[in-house]
Amino acid sequence: MTPKAAKTNAKRVVPTDPTEYTPHYKYRHAALECESVPLSRIAEKYGTPAYVYSSASILDAYRRFTRAFRSIPHSICYAVKANSNLSILKLLARAGSSFDIVSGGELHRLRHIGVPGRRIVFSGVGKTREEIREALQAGILLFNVESESELDILSAAAALLKRRAHAALRVNPDVQAGGHAHISTGHHRHKFGIDWDHARRLYLDKSLAKWISWQGISAHIGSQILGLAPFRRAVVRVSSLVRELAKAGVHLSSLDLGGGVGIRYTQESPPDLDAYARALLPHIRPLGCRLLLEPGRAIVGPAGVLLTRVLHVKDNRGKIFVVVDAAMNDFIRPALYQAVHPITPVVRSKNANVAKADIVGPVCETGDCFLHDWPMELPKQGDLLVLWGAGAYGFAQASNYNSRPKPAEILVHKKQFREVRSRETLSDLLRGE
Repeated sequence: MTPKAAKTNAKRVVPTDPTEYTPHYKYRHAALECESVPLSRIAEKYGTPAYVYSSASILDAYRRFTRAFRSIPHSICYAVKANSNLSILKLLARAGSSFDIVSGGELHRLRHIGVPGRRIVFSGVGKTREEIREALQAGILLFNVESESELDILSAAAALLKRRAHAALRVNPDVQAGGHAHISTGHHRHKFGIDWDHARRLYLDKSLAKWISWQGISAHIGSQILGLAPFRRAVVRVSSLVRELAKAGVHLSSLDLGGGVGIRYTQESPPDLDAYARALLPHIRPLGCRLLLEPGRAIVGPAGVLLTRVLHVKDNRGKIFVVVDAAMNDFIRPALYQAVHPITPVVRSKNANVAKADIVGPVCETGDCFLHDWPMELPKQGDLLVLWGAGAYGFAQASNYNSRPKPAEILVHKKQFREVRSRETLSDLLRGE
């Protein structure tokens, strides 16, 4: 028996409607569509849980970045870690995107689909000797170096291969930013980057090095940043170091400001990209440097949803639980970051009760909860629900916890949709053991 709405003021709370700020998803005759494809059709063909992505949303976001910075030389380097599905990488590569990687595995993905090395920037605090050698052999655009010992390894590897390494130092601008402590990266307490004085010394000491070619400087202060002030503080600090180095004879051709622009999940107000550009350009244009940006979440986050089916609805002493077939192993952001992602029905009902419910998964952890006390149209067993804003750091962080196969991934283009990653099977769980 379906529980009744709890006796609270929940009926007066209007559930969040993400279609208001996610333009390529719309309800048509009460049924949710991605572009022109009903999500119920996708669930019928490929099952649940499943990630669904809008190709139009991804391309629109990428093009908004390129338009915002069109007045200066720039490269938009999509952060592969946000979503590394090969079909999404191909989509962006065909649109002209460059890429930011943080591992040899991500480099392998890009090389597999034919992305040339000159469109790849390698960031990350713990590059291995093997990864550095492979990136040198690929002829990548830039190494964002994060420690003196990494610079030594890079120099030695370049000497062995007789290839000059194009390098930048990732400086730590000591700017606190980011939507959660786990995704704030620009403060001196964080593991990322090199402090100012140390970076200045390395630039000067290695300015005549045979196998290191200083090309730029890099800074990245965090992720899911909703204000412009942290970006302004970072660019002011980094541009001052560029000018100081130029006076000392070290002339840099690129300035990498990372990513970090936030998106709207529920009530957030992310910065407009044109306003973001206006905040940065006055400090970058006089330097004559090429600007590198590394957005990930802002490109793919709104494009993706997690499609899931209701397994059970139960009432424990007035506490309503909606148990779905997706779980924290499929989408860990709520458990890891306390992130709030709206959940709505795939098919709306005019007569449904609105109640506050906990939406939970089947994993054997109390933390396997997507939303607490979420006001929603109370679903029935078998109904389809959609979790919004799942395009970034969704499948990329999925695991096989509780020996659960990872979900399928589906890419939509206008009226067409196709599986771009097959659902794992039970046999896949045992492979390699």
